Amino acid sequence: MKEFDRLVEVVNRLRKECPWDREQTHESLKPYMREELNEALEAIDSKDPEKMKDELGDQLLHIIMHAAISNDFTIEDIIKNITDKMVRRHPHVFADGTAKTKEEVLKKWKEIKRSEKGEK
Repeated sequence: MKEFDRLVEVVNRLRKECPWDREQTHESLKPYMREELNEALEAIDSKDPEKMKDELGDQLLHIIMHAAISNDFTIEDIIKNITDKMVRRHPHVFADGTAKTKEEVLKKWKEIKRSEKGEK
């Protein structure tokens, strides 16, 4: 994914060379994340592929920016975490579980999620 790697490099360079980007924190980006999420939802509602592409790109930028800000995790950690979660929560695809309907998938998803969080 050449373009993904390029975006990560761009964000890392911005964090080093741009005064605004360099000063951002997880907290300072929260209002921008909310604004961009609302814009992404509006783009989805519009069903306009160009708007969706643009606004979903902004979502991706925020995720990469938070990874660049963090001293505790990397973008690779985020990707590994979500990949492992998707595999765990889809045993009907990646293990010996079964699910014939979307309702069965959702029920199992919720059970696994509760189990992961230590709930009953």
